[in-house]
Amino acid sequence: SSGQAQAAMEKLAADNLPNGMSYEWTELTYQQILAGNTAILVFPLCVLLVFLVLSSLYESWSLPLAVILIVPMVLLSAIAGVWLSGGDNNIFTQIGLIVLVGLACKNAILIVEFAREMQLEGMSRHEAVLEAARLRLRPILMTSIAFIMGVVPLVTSHGAGAEMRHAMGVAVFSGMLGVTIFGLIYTPLFYVLIRALVERREARKRAQTDALPALEGH
Repeated sequence: SSGQAQAAMEKLAADNLPNGMSYEWTELTYQQILAGNTAILVFPLCVLLVFLVLSSLYESWSLPLAVILIVPMVLLSAIAGVWLSGGDNNIFTQIGLIVLVGLACKNAILIVEFAREMQLEGMSRHEAVLEAARLRLRPILMTSIAFIMGVVPLVTSHGAGAEMRHAMGVAVFSGMLGVTIFGLIYTPLFYVLIRALVERREARKRAQTDALPALEGH
């Protein structure tokens, strides 16, 4: 990894450079050193922020999970793309991963929002989510394909600073493929599972509430 290469170079410099001679990092490694391990904190904060915004929007703590649960699969797609291209997990790859959090949630929100509205109108959760996925299929594909094509110049970039653009481009390109494929498949599944759990819990609470007057009457 770049961290191991950096440590090896620092050891070589310390062992072999004469007194009075020093070295400095430039370009990608310099940016990575400046960033440090901030991505470890920034990424969970981004996910938490999206979750809190969705919780306030839906007035529910459970429904946003149908959106957030797609994020790990998208990240796996991005990391797999970087690995297959022989890239490295540098600062620009991490920026691309943060961008993907919002993009992944955007597609999932389109399905979850429509499914929620249709279920409130009286449809079952299965019918609602299938109809929502059908109605939002074209908008999701159009926006995703447009974004994927938009980052192709980053993936194929050459010249000065190309490694920075390439790192971010590959992460976002492969991640958006995962957003499109996994989002359309798993978002409806997550919605149905979460709504089933919530409805089962609500039914249990109603049963307990209805049982209280009967017990008091006896």
